[in-house]
Parts: sequence; C-alpha cells; structure tokens
Amino acid sequence: MTTQSEIIAHTEKVSAHNYSPLPVVLSRGEGVWVWDVDGKKYLDCLSGYSSLNQGHRHPAIIDALVQQAGQLTMTSRAFYNDRMGPFLDRLCGLAGMDMALPMNTGMEAVETAIKIARRWAYRIKGVEADKAEIIVCEENFHGRTTTIISFSSELQYKDGFGPLTPGFKIIPFGDAAALEAAITPNTAAFMVEPIQGEAGINIPPEGFLAEARRICSEHNVLFIADEIQTGLARTGRMFCYQHDDGAKPDMLVVGKALGGGVYPVSATLASAEIMNVIQPGDHGSTFGGNPLAAAVADRALQVIVDEKLADRSRELGEYLLDRLRGIRSNKIREIRGRGLFVGIEVEPEAGLAREYCERLVDLGVLTKDTHKQVMRLAPPLVIEKAELDWLLERLESVF
Repeated sequence: MTTQSEIIAHTEKVSAHNYSPLPVVLSRGEGVWVWDVDGKKYLDCLSGYSSLNQGHRHPAIIDALVQQAGQLTMTSRAFYNDRMGPFLDRLCGLAGMDMALPMNTGMEAVETAIKIARRWAYRIKGVEADKAEIIVCEENFHGRTTTIISFSSELQYKDGFGPLTPGFKIIPFGDAAALEAAITPNTAAFMVEPIQGEAGINIPPEGFLAEARRICSEHNVLFIADEIQTGLARTGRMFCYQHDDGAKPDMLVVGKALGGGVYPVSATLASAEIMNVIQPGDHGSTFGGNPLAAAVADRALQVIVDEKLADRSRELGEYLLDRLRGIRSNKIREIRGRGLFVGIEVEPEAGLAREYCERLVDLGVLTKDTHKQVMRLAPPLVIEKAELDWLLERLESVF
C-alpha cells in the first residue's frame, strides 16, 4: 500500500466508520505544517481539534517525552510517581485551583466532573439520593460516552444508544434567565462550554459567563466550565472564561492541548472542599496521572507560558478575524470567533462547508466542517503572521 487511495481503501476496510475524514493521508508534521504520503505540504488549521496548540512535535515537548520514556512510563495509581505531583502543581497554579484529578481523554474528565458534582450534591448540599440534576446547554458537545450523549441535543448522537442516562436539563446556550428558571433544590451543577466549538464556534452574549457564575453562587449550584477545546490559550487567554470578569468556575475541565499533541492527558480541577468528596476507590483510571503523561503535560504547559501563546492567539486572532471580515463574498453568512478559534458560516444557498474544505485541501490547507454550514479555523498557536496571510489568500480564492 503506497498510494493514498490504497491506504484509504484499506483503512476503511479495517476501521469502524465512525468518522468521515477528508481524503488526505498524513505521514509527517512539524510546527504548523503536515505532509501527506506523497510529500505534499499542508497548513494544519484544525490542530487536532485544539490538541496541537503548541504545534506538531514541539521540540521541548518531544524532549520531555523521550527523556521520560527512557526512565519510567507507567506505574498505575497503585504507587506514587515523581512526575504527577509537579505536573498537577503547575496546572493548579495556572488555573487557580486547589486540586486536580488526572485522566486521559476529555470525555473521561467530563464524566469525572459529573460524578464529583453529583457526590458533592449529596454529601455537601444535601440533595436527596439519586435526585441530583445537572443543567447543560443546547448544542453542547462534551463527548460521546453513554452518559454524555444522554444530555446532547444532537439526535444522531443518541439514536440507537438508549436507554439514556437521566438527571439532566437542557437550556438555550447563553440564556441566563433560562438557567435561573431551570434551577431547583435538586440542581447540583451547571456545565457549559465558554464557546461551543463543535456547534460551530458559537459565542454567548457578553457577560453571560459572569452572570451564570452569579446565579450559580446565589443558588448553591456548582459552575463547571468545560475548557477542553477553548482552554490553554486557544481563545487569547489561558482559559476562555477569563474573558468575563468574575466568571471563575467551581470546576474546570481540561484536555486536548494538555497533552501537547503527543499524548492523551486530561484533568478535572476544583477546590479542596469539592474534590475531597472523592475518596480512594470512588473513581480512577489505570493510566491517569502516569509518569509519561505527567512529564509531557508539565512541559506542554511550560511551553504555553514561556512562549506566551495566549498573547499570540489574541493578537493573531484579532488580525485573522479582521482580514476575514474584509472578504467580500455572498457565500459567507457570518464570521465569528475569539483568538485563533474561528468559524466561517457558509450561506446554505452556497453549498455545504465541507465542499469548501475539500477545495482548500487542493490548495494545501487542512480544516474541517461542522454542523454542515460552518468551517472551523484553529491553527496551532505558534503560527506566524506570514503564514496567516498565506492562508487568507487561499480562503479568499475559495470564497
């Protein structure tokens, strides 16, 4: 198997069809660029759904990976290791939280947050057993486990996977009045993405997160921010909720870029009071907090801070949005975004966003569509202004 078509055909034969990839076979990556098996070069404008904020194979992160792999890779949580503590100390310091529970994937961290919120409701708030409710938003995307799809408003995610998990209420995204109206004495938490990525880079009204924080505090409800995609400098701040003054959550969920694009790492963070509702045996993961993951994530965080990637995302994001809004095209309905987290909504009459993504492949640009009409742009935060100009030329040509 040497040609792209042969590799694609073989992959489709042996792999479950749970994705619909663009027809390009990648074999190498460096910084903001990737190459296919034929040697063609592409600008990566998806970043593994924000897993590659630091770029492909960042030298410092690869160095941490290799060094740790030469010493100790896995212990399980049956024993302590010398890397998890320093990693969590750095993460908690950046987040302003007391404690963290490390896991592997984003949806594991979301499941962790759900379990902690429910346990807190029963042990601390005094909700009657098995009555706890969690409020979420329409068009949310927090993962695809059975529990998580149970509170999705996307019918495809739920079709054929019942019976679904109860205990969730759905409100319109960005509607503070609806949040307050949905709260009952049984409400444990409100969980929200500060910007909805999978839904099409949906940004809530200004001040919504701060108002949600106020409402949750007033009603003794935990405010949970899912920053798996929006966190770790993607939107121009270390965490997206920081764009709203007074919006600090009770629990923070992070993943993706936490692993520096080389290893799956996630975590749920909270105060000691909240986190201490979990005791030995209540929750865990064989690989969660393993020394290889901890070494990689610690270095991934260091790179974000040392290279001021949040500042880069803010400055370059403003430039990108300004230039995109200057494109005069009747094919574009709306441009929206924050930092280097941008959505281009295509007019339905102009076709599907995937058609434009496919045209960009031919021009050496990789991105992906979502919800049929939106093209996402989320390049690695190490991208240079000249590379954004190169991208903009190609975007203008397809629109």
